[in-house]
Amino acid sequence: MLVDTLIEDARWDGLDLPALAETAAHAVLSDLGLAAEGFEISLLGCADDRIAVLNADFRGKPAPTNVLSWPAQERGAAEDGGAPDRPVPGMAQMPESLGDIAIAYETCLREAFDQGKPARDHVIHLLVHGVLHLLGYDHMRNRDAALMEQAEIRILAQLGIANPYE
Repeated sequence: MLVDTLIEDARWDGLDLPALAETAAHAVLSDLGLAAEGFEISLLGCADDRIAVLNADFRGKPAPTNVLSWPAQERGAAEDGGAPDRPVPGMAQMPESLGDIAIAYETCLREAFDQGKPARDHVIHLLVHGVLHLLGYDHMRNRDAALMEQAEIRILAQLGIANPYE
């Protein structure tokens, strides 16, 4: 198992968050030519109130958000638009941690509804986004944002999910 999922909010069970997380994480790693067996990711499926606390503690923003990521290592490129540093896989028995992700139920479902998207597709998009963050992708600088968006669109297309930016 690539993703170790902890469900704090039982409403995630209706979407089978562990399966969606595995799908998203495997798709990202496959797209980047990385073997899933050498890595692990921790995921927290929570509610808005929990993610608001995490957002306040780690980003100084005391409000709910859809997804948060905490990379195990900084892999971002020094140059805007450059490729992030590739992680070195561990062994299957001792995989390398890529980091942690938290995802909030109410915000995700509200966004999906507001955007007229299937909840499953939106959650997979947010998980792909989170995994890319763990791998050093970011959207703070213009070319980095374009690189990350292109990766998301490409990966989601491979999963049969429409471009979320159209």
